[in-house]
Amino acid sequence: MSGYKPKIKICGIRDADIALDAAKAGVDLLGLVFVEGVRRQLKVMEGAAVVARYRLRADVRGYRTRFVGLFRNQPRDWVNEVSKRAALDYVQLCGEEDEDYVRGIWRPVLRQIRVRSEMTAAHLEEAASPHLNAGRMVLLDRFDEDTPGGSGKTFDWSKAEGVADKDGVLLAGGLSPDNVEDAIQRLRPWGVDVSSGVESGGVKDREKIRAFVAAARGQRVA
Repeated sequence: MSGYKPKIKICGIRDADIALDAAKAGVDLLGLVFVEGVRRQLKVMEGAAVVARYRLRADVRGYRTRFVGLFRNQPRDWVNEVSKRAALDYVQLCGEEDEDYVRGIWRPVLRQIRVRSEMTAAHLEEAASPHLNAGRMVLLDRFDEDTPGGSGKTFDWSKAEGVADKDGVLLAGGLSPDNVEDAIQRLRPWGVDVSSGVESGGVKDREKIRAFVAAARGQRVA
């Protein structure tokens, strides 16, 4: 596929310096977690500060990486207020939010779909198509009872065949610099998403971020 270049999203960003390094490496989307009770959670003002500090320096350097706020089953009015106060570009919904809820979100929506073991490719396409047809992005992640995302575990990629390569679909779940190239060669996803796969000791690792981007883009790390 000539000119193929997947979008890259790094999730769980917690400081502006890492955000700037990721943007310099070529990352397209940066995820800030506002989901309650998870390890990477940011308070509203913390997230707003990351975005503001990043943009203050990124504009000078010409970076155009966008910010995605992650939410799960939280009051819609609050989500909209956070997206405004933190100047988010997108809202990622990671829970059981219904269609009425989604339509009331002020920012463009990225809808997480958690892939269960019993699902087939047909089931996954049925779940993703309404969101794609509505102009939303979709994130395919592994279903895990213990966490709403960022588990570091893969799912059976065969379930995403014929879905991941649709415009607006990002592949997530256990990706790392070691396996993202294989995932891309197999599925040709529109985009890929990573969090724990670019961490060391639970902290974002600059070298792993650069290695992930290089592997996803078929490049060598300088």
